[in-house]
Amino acid sequence: MKKLFVLAVAALMVACAPKKQQTCCEHQHPCFAYDATIYELNTRQFTPEGTFQAAEQELPRLKELGVDIIWIMPIQPIGVLERKGGLGSYYAIKDYCAFNPEFGTRADFASFLNKAHELGIKVILDWVANHTSPDHAWTLNDGWHMRDSLGNLVVNYDWYDIAELNYDNQDMRAAMKQAMHWWMDSIGIDGFRCDVAMEIPTDFWNDVMGELRTTHPKMFTLAEAEVPAHTETAFDMYYGWELHHLMNGVAKGEKTVEDLWGYFAKADTIFPAKAIRMNFTSNHDENSWNGTEFERMGDAASTMAAFCYAVPGMPLIYTGQEYANEKRLRFFDKDTVVANPEAAQIKMYTNLNAFRAANPALRSNELGAKMERIATEAANVFACLRQTEENTVVGLFNFSADSVEVADVVIPAGLYTTPCGQEVEVAEGTAFTLAPWECRLMGK
Repeated sequence: MKKLFVLAVAALMVACAPKKQQTCCEHQHPCFAYDATIYELNTRQFTPEGTFQAAEQELPRLKELGVDIIWIMPIQPIGVLERKGGLGSYYAIKDYCAFNPEFGTRADFASFLNKAHELGIKVILDWVANHTSPDHAWTLNDGWHMRDSLGNLVVNYDWYDIAELNYDNQDMRAAMKQAMHWWMDSIGIDGFRCDVAMEIPTDFWNDVMGELRTTHPKMFTLAEAEVPAHTETAFDMYYGWELHHLMNGVAKGEKTVEDLWGYFAKADTIFPAKAIRMNFTSNHDENSWNGTEFERMGDAASTMAAFCYAVPGMPLIYTGQEYANEKRLRFFDKDTVVANPEAAQIKMYTNLNAFRAANPALRSNELGAKMERIATEAANVFACLRQTEENTVVGLFNFSADSVEVADVVIPAGLYTTPCGQEVEVAEGTAFTLAPWECRLMGK
């Protein structure tokens, strides 16, 4: 069995719970987004029942974990024609304005949503605007889908269970907007995560999000894309794919600390200052197709999780990561995550979420602090500082399989607190010995 965690983050797994700060604001994003943690909920695999009702019972647990936003994977009916597997892909939608009976009814989802809102958790829906199932009613409308020279529905990649939509058709665009309005206006969700957003014209996203924000100014939007133009108007947050792949590479010894700093410098220049990056060690695609974080990152997995909290952006937890799930979840069939209430990752994520909430420097964008590099000759150590007038956060990450002593870093002196609540006195000349893949994260 793979090691679920290492000495690298042992300190993060000691119980503690700093109080989450409640700061509302009138800024570029909804106020809840600035110090939020987002959780991707895979309804089918989240509980043995795989239903809204069962998921609702787990919401207090997610609240205790420190989750602020739930991104729920698509919950509409799945097409039957060309279906993959026994249950099909969530992303092969047959009806945009209905509920998948596998998960429950509209009333069941309303109860789930109401409970989430009672707990102060926002819920955004995974929106699949690029394609439908081949048996969606829209395929009967002339010109609403892409077709080849023979009139056949266009299939890209090996996605034979879906049919690509035609965004040159204004009637289709209007119907798509209407469906999105229905979920916001009638169902009451808090926003959207938009699937393969880069495959859809940016002007559509600008139009529909602009319309929705006139009546829902606090809606939150996430693009499954890494396109700077998306975050100028339509989207609050983008996927940090490039950073994620660099993290995988660092864990395998194929990329370096310098590669990471080079990425952050580039991202700061090409993305709007207001753009929030989503930082992650896993998600449904990575888990099912490329492997768990333990497969891809090995002993670095937990340190990389902490890294997602230290650097600018919003951290993501995927279904089962808090239980140290070690299996690739099947995508088209039932494959329940095994609940492990004793998993050390529960404490780790709880502490990291509380630490993020207690340290304003870690907030996103204009409410937080920019990340500065702390100079060190230790080539495999990523040393960073995020500092406001009232708050300082220091992160030291040993991205190697060897122990290293860091004696040359200049860190603001003072009494720091770690995610587990341990106090650390730092004076001029304080040296740190980091075990393989160990991190030191502390704030004052």
